[in-house]
Amino acid sequence: MSRRHAKLPVIAIAILVLMLALAACSGGNNNADSSKESASDSVSASGASPSASGSEEPPKDEEEVTLKFYFGGDKKAATDEVWEKVSEYVKGKGLNVKFNINFIPFGDFKDKMLVMAASGDKWDLNFDGDWLSYKQMAAKGSYMALNDLLPKYAPNLNKKYQEQGTLEAATINGQIVGLPWTMKMNQRNYAGWRVDLAEKAGITRSPDSVRTIEDVDALLHELKAAYPNEKLSRTTSLAIYQTRDEWVDLGFHQMGFYLNDPEIKIQPIEQQPFYLEASKMTKKWYDDRILNRDAMIDKENGADQWRNGKTLFTMTSHEWAYADPGFADPSYKHQMSLLYPDKRYVNRTALANVLAINRNSEHPDRVLRFLDMMETDQVLYDLVQYGIEGKTYVLNGDVAEYPEGMQFTTSNYMEWGGQWAFWKPQYMRPNQTYPKDFWLKEAEFASLPVNVNSPVDGLFIAEDNIKNEVAKRDQTYEEFGKPIEFGVVKDVDGSVADYIEKQKNNGLDKIIAEAQKQIDAYLAAKK
Repeated sequence: MSRRHAKLPVIAIAILVLMLALAACSGGNNNADSSKESASDSVSASGASPSASGSEEPPKDEEEVTLKFYFGGDKKAATDEVWEKVSEYVKGKGLNVKFNINFIPFGDFKDKMLVMAASGDKWDLNFDGDWLSYKQMAAKGSYMALNDLLPKYAPNLNKKYQEQGTLEAATINGQIVGLPWTMKMNQRNYAGWRVDLAEKAGITRSPDSVRTIEDVDALLHELKAAYPNEKLSRTTSLAIYQTRDEWVDLGFHQMGFYLNDPEIKIQPIEQQPFYLEASKMTKKWYDDRILNRDAMIDKENGADQWRNGKTLFTMTSHEWAYADPGFADPSYKHQMSLLYPDKRYVNRTALANVLAINRNSEHPDRVLRFLDMMETDQVLYDLVQYGIEGKTYVLNGDVAEYPEGMQFTTSNYMEWGGQWAFWKPQYMRPNQTYPKDFWLKEAEFASLPVNVNSPVDGLFIAEDNIKNEVAKRDQTYEEFGKPIEFGVVKDVDGSVADYIEKQKNNGLDKIIAEAQKQIDAYLAAKK
């Protein structure tokens, strides 16, 4: 005993000993050490985990905190009621939290997340994806590094990631900054049209016969002739040409590479021959009023427009070619056809749907403990994904269905935006959108020889050395590139040539050199 402790009164020593003994007996801590029982072993015959997660119970006096989450889309009517039930459930499992659930419309999601992060806003968890703000947020350090926290507070989830090897895609400079989903799929393009209206007008196509840009162009003109006063499409032709030429969009300031290029040389899209072709085709569609006049500025969710019958033509993926789209009117029917089925197309990245913890979160341990429960508890999974049985969904056997009188467009909770990052194949129920074994078939489609993994999946191109140049490139795209791609310019040839020169003058060579250096280093590290 130190001299300082030797001078303590006897009663003080006794109190100190008693306090130490009580602390030792409590056995509780905030470390959430992993259970030795595996996730699969901890699930009961009913599918529910008896202990909710592989973590030890927290102290009985753990203070209640509120976790603030952000998702994409519109907030459904029963959201707060459902998450109150989620709070009650996890409290019963030893996690003392409430939830503040927020939604940002997808049209505004990327910009708003970037602004919130730049402003130093505090929240705990948000949905994101490579098609939204994830790459920019991650590159700017807006998301918390989880290398130490993930195995400590979410051992079961961490084990799943280790088994699947998906964390590499969410790792920047050795730091895990996102929690990817664990699904496998491919989003190669399907052309889709309202076949009920087409057949009513005598327009027919045999199955899988719309395969090329020429086929699409002919179909669109027939539909426009039959329904001249309808809003037909908000889809430009650029993605179809990219599919035809096996172009991979890097999601990096309108740049990419060709799959047939063994050296993976990054190139600007505006200099590619297909860009001029696509711009001319879209100009034709704009002039012929096939492309909606407000397509360039329309921020309404395109999938919602399709479901609500506001458009007659869409471009979509294998998922929505075979899932029930949830049409607002049951009389609506669609026909789908795979475009350029012989061309290779990259599979969807593990970063397609991601959960990320804000770097300013004050409760990352609680967030991860919650996510670990989701990995091992069917009851909690059903509650988060489907809501309250009898109110937001009903069970028909194992199938989760909308309550009577509801459907996709009128749902009070089910199929809420951003729920995809929570998808767990071991717990997903068939529903009115996705029938039994749907995701097995989706994975089989992604495994076809023409569907390949991107050689640079998971690559993050740091922009620190080129931030001024890419800022100018983005601004020039918004001002000059986007109008070209939506067909609103008068002279396509002249506009494209002028646009190419403007982008060259923005430091394009410097952008390419820096990006290529990082691509080469990434590929070398994988060998």
